[in-house]
Amino acid sequence: MTIIGGIGWHMVGAASAASFYAPIGKVKRWSWETTWAIAGFFSWILLPISVSFMLLPDFHAFYASMDAHVLLKVALFGAMWGVGNVSYGLTMRHLGISLGVGVAIGVTLMVGTLMPPILHGQAVMLFTTKGGLYTMAGVLVALMGVAIVSYAGHQKEVQLSGELREFNLKLGLLLAVMCGVFSSGMAFAIDAAEPMKAAALQLGVNPLYAALPSYVFIMGGGALVNLSYCFIRLAALKRLSLRADLRLPLPTLLKNASLAAMGGIMWYLQFFFYAWGQANIPVRLSYVNWMLHMSGYVLFAGVVGLAMSEWKGVGKRPVRLLLLGMAVIILAANLVGLGMAS
Repeated sequence: MTIIGGIGWHMVGAASAASFYAPIGKVKRWSWETTWAIAGFFSWILLPISVSFMLLPDFHAFYASMDAHVLLKVALFGAMWGVGNVSYGLTMRHLGISLGVGVAIGVTLMVGTLMPPILHGQAVMLFTTKGGLYTMAGVLVALMGVAIVSYAGHQKEVQLSGELREFNLKLGLLLAVMCGVFSSGMAFAIDAAEPMKAAALQLGVNPLYAALPSYVFIMGGGALVNLSYCFIRLAALKRLSLRADLRLPLPTLLKNASLAAMGGIMWYLQFFFYAWGQANIPVRLSYVNWMLHMSGYVLFAGVVGLAMSEWKGVGKRPVRLLLLGMAVIILAANLVGLGMAS
């Protein structure tokens, strides 16, 4: 296991997270709820169960042997993440994509990184050891990078499409903070699932894959919230109809389903590689995994935006701010790397 390798795998996962919406955005003539439900079926149900079924010697016996309290806690934290995921859209509606993402990611980065060690009584270590101080510096620098990238994105939105019609700073910030706090449930769930990871290791599962069986309950909790939201809206709103979505010509259905499935697979892969990164990070520094993932997410979201020409015609200043923010995030990752090596 190498620290550099761990950071690298976290960046691979973050790149997948930053790119997963690209195929979903190409789905045509389907409601967002239908598209999200199909993508979610692959990312939150099919893949976690299939991967765990292949990894575990006895799929049913493994989960039956787990403490019900652990399974419930893991699933509830997964559901907490699901609430944050659902509220994500409202945040974008009132703050815009770039500003909304920046605030939400900044909050979940900070909460998801710092709360687990605090809850485990390791808070003193963050401020009294050389490695802890480097890590804290990395978190602060990452937040600065997220803020810079978000401001650059907001400038882009203003220049390309004018002011957001439903822009509401107070409501948007409240929703973004709520989204960030609830989205950090994924970090809490991964932390709470350590007994499941330990049990997988005892069965001889490769350390790179040992965290993956816990995703059945983590993502299952998130799926319950997300899919309930989608199907309730499809049933309650007359302008939305799952039946109408499924009546489209077969070629359109196959194309839409393939694109939604591709987005769902890419979403799952972010945490597949998160597990690989986590396996290469020393256990005593496990709290840095979430910071690396979330800061990498913002970094690669900027890269994807540039690659897809989203910044074309914006002007030099917002692009320079974007590049500066990305450089700051890279610096933050290096600071965390120095902390882990100390």
